[in-house]
Amino acid sequence: MTLWLPLLGLVIGIALGLAFRITLPIELARYTAVGILAALDSILGALRAELEKHFDARIFITGFYTNALLAAALTFLGDRLGIDLYLVALFVFGWRIFQNVAVIRRHFL
Repeated sequence: MTLWLPLLGLVIGIALGLAFRITLPIELARYTAVGILAALDSILGALRAELEKHFDARIFITGFYTNALLAAALTFLGDRLGIDLYLVALFVFGWRIFQNVAVIRRHFL
């Protein structure tokens, strides 16, 4: 039951993003990409946990913010060092997203 709250937030966020044409500076493109993947990873992880019957809202909220802050910090550090460290975060979140989707798919099959 508590899983619907994050999904509702995602749908509302997407609807607001489409309704209001907000333009971000190109300098924030890396941070936005990493943030979107961090959020998607957390939401799919919550869905997986709910299907496996061990969802905990505290773990979801803390994981959501920890993932986002760590990815942003890694991206910031990479920008300061002149290294594309944001690619590491994109790779890890992409990998985890595919793993979560595979488990969710197997659950429904």
